[in-house]
Amino acid sequence: MRSTRVISGIVFSVILFAGLSSFAQLKKRVAVFTFEDKSERSWRWWDGKGPGDGMADMLTTELVKSGKYTVIERQEIARILEEQRMGQSGLVTPQSAAQIGKLLGVELAIMGAVTEFGYARGSTGGRIRGIGVGVQKQEATVAVDVRFVNTTTGEILMADNVRKNLTRSGVSVSTPQASFRDRSDFDNSLVGKATRESIESIMEMIDKQMTDLPWEGKVLTVQGTTVFIKPGSDAGVSMGDVFVVYSPGEELIDPDTGMSLGSIESKAGTIEVTGFVSGGKAARAVVKSGSGIKQGDLVRLK
Repeated sequence: MRSTRVISGIVFSVILFAGLSSFAQLKKRVAVFTFEDKSERSWRWWDGKGPGDGMADMLTTELVKSGKYTVIERQEIARILEEQRMGQSGLVTPQSAAQIGKLLGVELAIMGAVTEFGYARGSTGGRIRGIGVGVQKQEATVAVDVRFVNTTTGEILMADNVRKNLTRSGVSVSTPQASFRDRSDFDNSLVGKATRESIESIMEMIDKQMTDLPWEGKVLTVQGTTVFIKPGSDAGVSMGDVFVVYSPGEELIDPDTGMSLGSIESKAGTIEVTGFVSGGKAARAVVKSGSGIKQGDLVRLK
């Protein structure tokens, strides 16, 4: 009898671990908006972009390379901004970022502004074997204000400033240029290294925020008892995963700020994933319980 209980406990643990492992693979989605350029605006990347566009591109690339998240293409963000006529001013607010984020189906929107970018160069006197020389000192500074926005509520989860300052000294220091010939030229420059360190710090902040941000999907369409949802296997959704579907109701608006505080939700049912479509970008599921599941409903972990 005791051995039976032990075996049952082991089986239960294996099943539970397998379920947790499956959900642990779910990738949360993030959108990086173009960073506003508040620097002196004379610097140019090797492809002609300024520091704002360049750093947003670098951050997007690092997020993709990490393999931890589903990252929305910058072109897709620009397209939605154009369609919603939010990109005409060139500036994105936390409220508009949240709105675009909802349309894109992401949990986190990242905004930023490059406040410092460039070199400060000086020299100090020195002597080598009695001969007077000028010891050159080159200093590069990169500073970025970043904000992380919860797209569900429009709430700014975190706002911080990342500032990296690097120096290089020597009898001869190369003259800094305001543009770069290619990626290698940028990566080997002092300001390029400061930029890379800034991106690494922002990545660490994102990892911390994403840990506490709940995963969420969305119902694309319903055909009888078959429900199509996004995302699919490309975001870690697996065959047999069971999710709870919630129908959003009346939106709660703060009368003082005009910001959304979410909506009144009701549980519509549960679904189980049975397959994938659109190359894994979407999943097909069957209704296990409930009724009234419809397009636009929210999909969450059971």
